[in-house]
Amino acid sequence: MPSELKTLYEEQGFVIVPGLIPSSSHEQKLREACDRIVSLTREGKWPHRRTVGKQFPPFGDDNPDSWGVQHVMHPELGEPVFAEWYTSQKLLDVVVELLECGEEDLEMELFNLLINPMGHNFALRWHRDDVSEKASEEEEREALQKWHFGVQWNTALYRDSCLYIVPGSHRTARTPEQRKYSETMEPPSNPLDMPGAVQLTLQPGESVFYNSNILHCATYNCTEKRATLHATMGNVKGGSTRARNILQHGLDWMKEDAFHKELNEKGKAMLNRLIEMKEKNVSVGYSLSG
Repeated sequence: MPSELKTLYEEQGFVIVPGLIPSSSHEQKLREACDRIVSLTREGKWPHRRTVGKQFPPFGDDNPDSWGVQHVMHPELGEPVFAEWYTSQKLLDVVVELLECGEEDLEMELFNLLINPMGHNFALRWHRDDVSEKASEEEEREALQKWHFGVQWNTALYRDSCLYIVPGSHRTARTPEQRKYSETMEPPSNPLDMPGAVQLTLQPGESVFYNSNILHCATYNCTEKRATLHATMGNVKGGSTRARNILQHGLDWMKEDAFHKELNEKGKAMLNRLIEMKEKNVSVGYSLSG
């Protein structure tokens, strides 16, 4: 029998879980590490970032303002607290429960940081992470049926009300009215105009786990501090189903010895599964445009 958490996740497409950062001191270490890497990014000393004006990869470098920091576990950043948390037991327990797999099946994927831009409000359009906005109803249904081998989550270090979702939309194709709001390249002027949309608010330390092919969008207010840990993890049993969505972010650095040496044994095993998947998928392209 699926657990209550898993049942709710399957019904809604998301669940909010508190308390996955082990202690207040650990949370403070994460905040301090985030402050350091955000400063590096805003000073132009860390090139791997999400650029204001570009919603999806490749993010380019056309705007000096940023709404995210990529690859927070990268050894060149020198912040081991991120890998420590990504492989922490309380977090892995929830991922295993939601994916209904064993720890031996977990595959390392992405770990980035979502931040507030400095000088520009920014927003993401309504989208599913690995389904084209122009997909037909049949194509959409087919894609949604395959998306059960990974989970994405946001963990807020400060109060965060940026994410909007349509509960249950991970299981159904868009209605004609929903298509009207999600086929455009432009972010919505009011996300709640989307039929069925709700705004999620996370308190510090809370995590929202969600199926990344649920209909969702986000708004970024440049006047409100944001540091939200944004990560994904996969189930190796999914084979190559998540390859494009994950590998499009450019993960060659994860094959380097310097990163491997930083990880605990669980992390090394998860990384090895990712590298094996990457070697089988040389050319993947990009999931979305915009």
